Amino acid sequence: MDRPAIFPSRDRCYALPMLLAACLVFSTPCAANAAPSLRIATFNLSLYGQTGGEILARLQSKTDPQAQHLAEIIQRVRPDVILLNEIDHDPDGAVLKAFCDNYLTVPQHASQSPAGPAEAIQYPYRYTAAVNTGRHSGFDLGRNGTIDATPGSDAYGADAWGYGRYAGQYAMAILSRYPIDEAKIRTFQNFHWRDMPDAQLPDDPATPEPHDWYSAAALEQFPLSSKSHWDVPIVVNGRTIHLLASHPTPPTFDGPEDRNGKRNHDEIRFWVDYIGPAEQGAYIVDDHGAKGGLAAPQSEQARPAPGASFVILGDLNGDPLDGDGPAGIAALLAAPQLLKYSPPASLGAVEQAKLQGGTNARHRGDPAHDTCDPADDPGPGNLHIDYALPSADLKVTASGVFWPTADDPLFPLVGTHPFPSSDHRLVWVDLEL
Repeated sequence: MDRPAIFPSRDRCYALPMLLAACLVFSTPCAANAAPSLRIATFNLSLYGQTGGEILARLQSKTDPQAQHLAEIIQRVRPDVILLNEIDHDPDGAVLKAFCDNYLTVPQHASQSPAGPAEAIQYPYRYTAAVNTGRHSGFDLGRNGTIDATPGSDAYGADAWGYGRYAGQYAMAILSRYPIDEAKIRTFQNFHWRDMPDAQLPDDPATPEPHDWYSAAALEQFPLSSKSHWDVPIVVNGRTIHLLASHPTPPTFDGPEDRNGKRNHDEIRFWVDYIGPAEQGAYIVDDHGAKGGLAAPQSEQARPAPGASFVILGDLNGDPLDGDGPAGIAALLAAPQLLKYSPPASLGAVEQAKLQGGTNARHRGDPAHDTCDPADDPGPGNLHIDYALPSADLKVTASGVFWPTADDPLFPLVGTHPFPSSDHRLVWVDLEL
């Protein structure tokens, strides 16, 4: 089946000056693939409910319309490896299994494209792990005078280590056609924010004390990651590529203390330090107690060689030119360890920015690179916040954003508000191996 057309990138380039709890790894035998390139994608599914168990019940029906649209998008693009943001996590991995077994492995035709249904796709290697969203803190993080430990409310979500109405909301998963090196997976769910040098801890502007928006007791336990940060190595024809996955908190929904903006900045900065020189990431400690970033000395157990290949993936909730909090993402995009190439683009994003107008008309960034379609006016407008960022030693042969134009037979898969699939668009890159 043909892959989507490759849209030309425009003038904005990634050389702009301007992140372990119990986890599940599923592996089944897979025939060797000698493909000349590797397609890696990231996709925020926006597949969450209002209560725990809701999404699992929907997926087990085998007829959930949103899941059908999401699955068809993945089937049309056909990535070899994909990070899924905003899919519920449960201890048994039942949600991920239901999405794969009931939707991805079934030919989907939600688009009603005259070309017929999409071809089913199988991912024999899967990874999912616990996240901080909906993980209750035991503190009044929302500062409303109460500690709400009953799942299902905004107050509960505000008191969780990462906003979530229930444990596992807005979680992540990785699907792969290639083996996952389970022994070398690193997670950073529990790394403390205060342990990052020069951390941008939020400050209460009404008091003279610094960095006191959260209590000292809360900061003793406060994790940097609103979900988690993962380093998941995959092995492709003998070559290891590290998938560096995360989903930083949006830099909004706060006040003058800018608590979410500061956390977003530092969640993104984590990757700058992790891929940087060994001394830059020396402070980092994973959930098993191993220290250092990607370039740590080879003598340390289960550690890659300096200069290891990687791809940073995820909805990073940061646009380098528009919206809130551009500084964090701009610093990451300028990191010398990243390949400098024109960002993935689509014609559909250009069309929708023009049709929707409002805030979009005042944006500085090229709309061709937008990957998300939030509210326009009032609101941030369409933004470039979903990324697939390869290391400098890799070669990109093609890239794109799945955002068809309105006259495309596949446009019904993305649609307009209210979206049938997600307000985010799948982003992919092809790497020469």
